[in-house]
Amino acid sequence: MTGGVERLSARAKLTWHLEVTGRRADGYHELRSEMTTIGLSDEVLVEEGADYLTVVSPFRVSVPADDTNIVARALRLVGRRAGVRIDKSIPVGGGLGGGSADAAAILRWAGGVEPERAVTLGGDVPFCQLGGRALVEGVGERLTPLAFEQRWVTLIMPDFGVSTADCYRAYDELRNSGWTPGSSNHLETPAGVVEPRLRSTIEWLRAELGPGVQLAGSGSTMFVEGRLDQDRGHWDMTGPAGPLQVLQTTTTPN
Repeated sequence: MTGGVERLSARAKLTWHLEVTGRRADGYHELRSEMTTIGLSDEVLVEEGADYLTVVSPFRVSVPADDTNIVARALRLVGRRAGVRIDKSIPVGGGLGGGSADAAAILRWAGGVEPERAVTLGGDVPFCQLGGRALVEGVGERLTPLAFEQRWVTLIMPDFGVSTADCYRAYDELRNSGWTPGSSNHLETPAGVVEPRLRSTIEWLRAELGPGVQLAGSGSTMFVEGRLDQDRGHWDMTGPAGPLQVLQTTTTPN
């Protein structure tokens, strides 16, 4: 890269609870959830006036580096031209808003947009643009900022992702069959239908660590509030469906 490159931090978001409150006529689901940004982040390098998109990712799930990428769409939304390199650390398909965080970093770089415009890129983008801690409602465009709370969280990340779109389809099918959500995350059961490895991993982790294991958004990341180990920041473990990465981090004020 040449000079004039800006380095942006794109922080992951964690969903403490997620309630599906309805479905609009256009098919989008309305939610009520509490979200917070956390220390895990992608790095987005922006070179204004250039024209390229590069994604460097260690994850098995691929990320398109073309006009369909959410960062390319964010640039079009704000009418800007730039070369962008994304160095991924947030798991792809992990329920931590990685793509939304990358897009939100571009929106902030361009001066920001209204939540009603940001949500056209994705339901998590308005919150990721805001950062901190907030109550999120509607389809993601209604934000009520909440006071920052410093909290430790332990993320447990498998090497597979979960499609959010597939998860919502499974949610609708389950609801049509008479099922009623019974946890603080209404997408947990649908996510387990979409990806049985996730269901078996959550059950195993709850047996090992207790009932405090939760699903982050539509998954595949799981988390426990607090620290599991006082001496290590991250480590690997093996669950019933394969390898798991464990990362301890904190909530952030922005």
